Amino acid sequence: MNFELFLARRIHFSKDGGDNKRVTPPVIRVAMAGIAVGLAVMIMSVAIVVGFKKEVRNKVIGFGSHIQLTNFDNNISYESTPIAVGDSLREMLANVVGVRHVEAFATKPGIIKTETDFQGIVLRGMDVDFDTTFFKTHLVEGQMINIDSVNMSNQTLISRNIAKMLRLGCGDSFLAYFVDDESARARKFYISGIYDTGFSDYDKLFVICDIKQILRINGWANDMASGVGIFIDDYDNIDRLTEVLYFSLIDKKDRLGNTYYVRSIKELNPMIFSWLGVLDSNVVIILILMILVSGFTMISGLLIIILERTNMIGILKALGENNYSIRKVFLYVSFFLIAKGMVWGNLIGISLCLLQSHFHWLKLDPETYYIDSVPIDIGWVSLAIINVGTLAVSMLMMLAPSYLITKIEPIKSIRFE
Repeated sequence: MNFELFLARRIHFSKDGGDNKRVTPPVIRVAMAGIAVGLAVMIMSVAIVVGFKKEVRNKVIGFGSHIQLTNFDNNISYESTPIAVGDSLREMLANVVGVRHVEAFATKPGIIKTETDFQGIVLRGMDVDFDTTFFKTHLVEGQMINIDSVNMSNQTLISRNIAKMLRLGCGDSFLAYFVDDESARARKFYISGIYDTGFSDYDKLFVICDIKQILRINGWANDMASGVGIFIDDYDNIDRLTEVLYFSLIDKKDRLGNTYYVRSIKELNPMIFSWLGVLDSNVVIILILMILVSGFTMISGLLIIILERTNMIGILKALGENNYSIRKVFLYVSFFLIAKGMVWGNLIGISLCLLQSHFHWLKLDPETYYIDSVPIDIGWVSLAIINVGTLAVSMLMMLAPSYLITKIEPIKSIRFE
C-alpha cells in the first residue's frame, strides 16, 4: 500500500477536509483557476498561430506551388524568360519520391481596361494539368475555367477585388492589353468565375486563364512555359526536396540550352515566410509566461496548504515519518490540484477552439492579416505536448516549496494553531 498516496487522497478528497477549512478552499480554487486559465491560453495560442501559419502558407502555395522550376535567367518580374517543358522533364519530376503533382504555368503582366476603369494585373496561364483544388475551394461565383489540350479558351477567373474595382461579374467580358518593347496587344476575355482567397496582395493581382493565351501573346512554342509548379505531399520536406531537385537538374538544360533554376516557395517569398517564422517566437514567449504564472500560483497554493497542515506534519514526524515521505504526500496533493486544473483548462481551451473553428466569431482584417477570421488548427500531438510539458514543469516547480517541510520541527508544529 502506498501510504503517501493514501494520505494525499484523504487530504485532497475528504469531504470534511480536516479541522480547518477556512483557508484551503479559496487557495485550491485560485490554484486550479491559474492552471486552467494558463493551459487554456496555451492551447489557444498554439492553435491560432499554427492555424494562421497554415492558412497563409497554403494561400501562398495555392498561387505559386511548393517548389518552382524556372529559367535561371529570370528576373524578379512576372515578364519571364521561358523554358521548354517536355514530357521527359514532367515524368522525371513526377517520379521524385514526395512529389504529388506537377503543372506548367506562364505569367504575363497586363492591364485590364473597361469603359470607366483600368487595373494592372498578371495573367497566370495554366495548362490542362492545372490542379483546380485551391481555386475551387475559394470560388464564390460562377465556375472553373475549362482548359483542354487542343482548343484555346478565352475564359478567366478573376478575384472579387478586381471584379468590384472594375464593376465586372460572371459572364462579362473585358479587354486586356499587353505591352512589350515592340508593340501592344489586346485580347478579349470572358469571366467564367470569381474567386476570393482573402489574400488581398495576390487577389488584386492574378487573373487565371488558359496558358495557350500567353503562348500566343508571347509567340512561344507549345512546349514552352514560364516554369513548372511542383506540389509535394508534406510541407516539412520542402527544403530537402528543393535540394534534391536542384542538384538533379543543375547540370541539365532544355532543348533551347536554358539552365533550370529550382526554388522553394520560401525562397520566392522570403518576407512572408520570415514574418511567419517570427510568430513562433511569440508563441514560445506566451507559453513560458503562462507556465510561470500557473506555476507560481500553484507554489503559493502549496505553501499555504503546507502551513495549514503544519500540525499534521509535526505529528507525522513524531510518529517516525521522514521528510522525503511527507514531501511526497504534498507533491501528490499538488498533482491532484494540477490535474484538476488541467482538465478544466483542456475543456475551456478546446471548447473555445472548436467554437471559433465552426462559427468564426473572431474576425480579422484581410488587408492586414490575409485572412478574414482567426484560424484554428490544433492536433493531438500538439495538445499532448502542451499537456505533458505543463504537467512536468508544474510538478518540477513544486519541489522547491515542498522543501519547506524539512524545516518544520515536530515539537513546535504539534502545538501550532
